[in-house]
Amino acid sequence: QVQLVESGGGLVQAGGSLRLTCAASGRTFSSGTMGWFRQAPGKEREFVVTISRGGMRTYYADSVKGRFTASRDSAKNTVYLQMTSLKPEDTAVYYCAATERYSATYLYTRTGEYDYWGQGTQVTVSS
Repeated sequence: QVQLVESGGGLVQAGGSLRLTCAASGRTFSSGTMGWFRQAPGKEREFVVTISRGGMRTYYADSVKGRFTASRDSAKNTVYLQMTSLKPEDTAVYYCAATERYSATYLYTRTGEYDYWGQGTQVTVSS
C-alpha cells in the first residue's frame, strides 16, 4: 500500500521559514514525478511545485517562485519543500503528491495527473 506522509507544517510569522517533508512508502517514485499542492479554506487545491525524476527539473507556481525550493532524495524516497519569506497568503494545507509518470518535456501541474496523495500538513502564516 502506497503512503505519502507529510510533516513539518506549523504556525510561523510572516517572513519566517518552514521545511516540509514528504516520505513515501510502499512504492518507489525515483523514476517518476512528485509535487506539492496546497489548499486554502474555501479555495480549490492549487499547484505549488513539480519535481521530476532525480530532482533534475523543478517548476514553481509564480506565487512561490524565488521563495520556495523543492528537492528530493531518491534514496530515501523523500521530497522536501523549503519555504522562506512566508506570507499570510501562503496559509493552507500543503499536500504531497506522486505519480509514476515522467516526461522530459511535459510539466505535471494538474491534480488529476497525480495518482497518490498525502493527508496534508497545515501551514499557517500570521501577519
